[in-house]
Amino acid sequence: MSKETNTEKNTSVAEAVSKTEIFFSSNKKAILIAIAVIVVACAGIFLYHKFGYMPAREEALGQLYPAESNFRNGEYELALNGDGNVLGFSQIIEKYGHKAGKAAFLYAGICELNLGNWNEAISYLNKYNGTDKIMKARALACIGDAYTGLNDYAKAVKYFEKAASVIDNAFAATYLLKAGITYEALGDYSSAVKAYETIREQYPMSMEAMDIDKYITRAGINAGK
Repeated sequence: MSKETNTEKNTSVAEAVSKTEIFFSSNKKAILIAIAVIVVACAGIFLYHKFGYMPAREEALGQLYPAESNFRNGEYELALNGDGNVLGFSQIIEKYGHKAGKAAFLYAGICELNLGNWNEAISYLNKYNGTDKIMKARALACIGDAYTGLNDYAKAVKYFEKAASVIDNAFAATYLLKAGITYEALGDYSSAVKAYETIREQYPMSMEAMDIDKYITRAGINAGK
């Protein structure tokens, strides 16, 4: 019985091998063409990355240094638009796109924010997709600031809440305070109290917690508590 089973298995394997050989024999040309296309595509990607993307990225990063320096000095107009001798973040992004790095969009957005260009700030900040939690939270909070500048408090408070939810440190207290103040501007005093109480309970060592009781009292009175 065992011999019969082995014979059947061997026959099945032989048939499968035969069918595979027939398939490759019948489609040899198409298979070789497909392999050649894959090899050429992979080679093209490698060559582009090495001789196209990487040199452009290095050039873009080199252009960022003067703009970053101007940004750190608080010269936001110069950092954003350059001066004819050095490029600003907006020109670097236009010329190099994402090759300039994710941070370029964050820098440009903050520049626009400080210049009072709210919609432009939102546009840049929405394109920032960094994974660093501190920077991600800051980008979200800056979008909230931009919506505050547009007097769209309902959208602003959502971004402050999102920013606070991304990180669990003293920065979260800053964003929760902004959320609370914005809730008060919306007349939602109960939500404001909740934001302030979260600061007191979860971030008691933060600067915002030092005088948070006065915010809680004010919002509580307006909420009828």
